[in-house]
Amino acid sequence: MIKRRLKLKPSSRDKRRYFLVGASNSKIEAAILEYIGVLGFSKSAYMPVSTKNFPGKTVGSCLTKNLNDIRAALTMARIRIEKVSGTLKGLS
Repeated sequence: MIKRRLKLKPSSRDKRRYFLVGASNSKIEAAILEYIGVLGFSKSAYMPVSTKNFPGKTVGSCLTKNLNDIRAALTMARIRIEKVSGTLKGLS
């Protein structure tokens, strides 16, 4: 029996934005938790993305509708977002 992975329709996938930050993942998570709390952290669905194209930087992703909250949290912690894109390829 062959196991096949079910694919999601494009309309049911999460709309995400990817952002490039010059800080570590632990600092980003701490800033988000401090500013918008646990509930906001889960609503934004923050997720670090592992890429080897950006040494010394972190690529994170969040839902499109919560990007402004993430930007505010990182700004309050004095962490600068260098670039935001809808695709990983667009960050480079």
